[in-house]
Amino acid sequence: MPVESGSSAAARQAKQKRKSHSLSIRRTNSTEQERSGLQREMLEGQDSKLPLSLRSNLLDLFGQIEREFENLYIENLELRREIETLNDRLAAEGQTIEGGDLAKGALKTKASHSTSQLSQKLKTTYKASTSKIVSSFKATTSRAVCQLVREYVGHRDGIWDLSVTRTQPVVLGTASADHTAMLWSIETGKCLLKYMGHQGSVNSIKFHPTEQMALTASGDQTAHIWRYMVQLPTPQPVADISQAPCDDDVDFSDKDEADGEAEGPNDCPSLRMAATTLRSHQGVVIAADWLVGGKQAVTASWDRAANLYDVETSELVHSLTGHDQELTHCCTHPTQRLVVTSSRDTTFRLWDFRDPSIHSVNVFQGHTDTVTSAVFTVGDNVVSGSDDRTVKVWDLKNMRSPIATIRTDSAVNRISVSVNQRIIALPHDNRQVRLFDMSGVRLARLPRSNRQGHRRMVCCSAWCEDNNSCNLFSCGFDRQAIGWNINIPALLQEK
Repeated sequence: MPVESGSSAAARQAKQKRKSHSLSIRRTNSTEQERSGLQREMLEGQDSKLPLSLRSNLLDLFGQIEREFENLYIENLELRREIETLNDRLAAEGQTIEGGDLAKGALKTKASHSTSQLSQKLKTTYKASTSKIVSSFKATTSRAVCQLVREYVGHRDGIWDLSVTRTQPVVLGTASADHTAMLWSIETGKCLLKYMGHQGSVNSIKFHPTEQMALTASGDQTAHIWRYMVQLPTPQPVADISQAPCDDDVDFSDKDEADGEAEGPNDCPSLRMAATTLRSHQGVVIAADWLVGGKQAVTASWDRAANLYDVETSELVHSLTGHDQELTHCCTHPTQRLVVTSSRDTTFRLWDFRDPSIHSVNVFQGHTDTVTSAVFTVGDNVVSGSDDRTVKVWDLKNMRSPIATIRTDSAVNRISVSVNQRIIALPHDNRQVRLFDMSGVRLARLPRSNRQGHRRMVCCSAWCEDNNSCNLFSCGFDRQAIGWNINIPALLQEK
């Protein structure tokens, strides 16, 4: 029985496509006269104050829009049929090649690789859809107690990032899409300083390890270093909020509260001039961080590059290139000259500057979607989070495969790891914040209801080890940052 060649099959498919397209055009042309007749009847039968010519033009425009949507719908159906045909051919070729001759090894490798990619995507989809059910079967010996302590309200747009100072006085910093960065008193929730030097969204804020300086990254394609001097106000008594295990808080309503127009603090002093401006990027600067010692800073941008600067001279030292798509985050090791950058190309890269003469880079492909952040821990671990709804813990000594994988039911944004307790805080698109230990065991979920918690996407989390009242902070697109008190039982800390 003769077998149709690939070229003749392709020609036949193209011919059928042209035929179906011509039929759709004939159908469209044949109905234009009917539509024009209906339009005239509608114009004559309706009572309207608009002029007849204007109404006729409006109906004609709406008719054109309808025809465009009709054509798009037909093309969509044809594309779906083609995809189904290609999937069937891919499955058939994979079966034929596996039983064929060994001389076709290259083709077999290609087909098996494509099949494995398809199966991996299907596995990821099914695991993400069922992760919520599976997580309910994970037993925890005891639960962390989480308490909402204070809300920090004053930004006029969503808050992208937050950070806590490493030196005295200990303050909270927030970076917002309203083009400002704010410093807050942790104890009172009062705004201490507002930085207004950027011309675009402030996407990141990090504090100098030893001095009162802040590093902010912005959509205006620059990063600013600015000095601050703040005086903490007298703490006020906090209203008693009943403690409850985090997983027992059930939100029976998924309805968001009205945001309203948040008014910024009226008595908050402002700062408009930067001490140093870092310029070299050709796109949005999405994140920035200090290298150990604070003499150099690294920035990550949507121009697919990360830049290393000398803080004193503001000169570009190195341009870290290699990512295929926009960068999403950058982080530095607390004690070593190591930098990790995350990207939309589903990878994160480890840059090693410990040897001045050799600047090595390692690429890690552990995710199937955008890597939203990758951060170092105090030890030899890297924790990466992704839009593929997974968080993975890696060992710096052996980065071939993760030592722990956390699967969630929502995309993960900028994560943070507690220095003392080694707990990972995961902010999600679905307004939740979850806590896991380094082995991937779920500890808690922060309370979220119509009365407390975030009402929009949670963008970032940050730990504070030097404050007894608030030791975890989160921020989101509901224009507020929240301070939490996380009490981890001693049994979990020993683990």
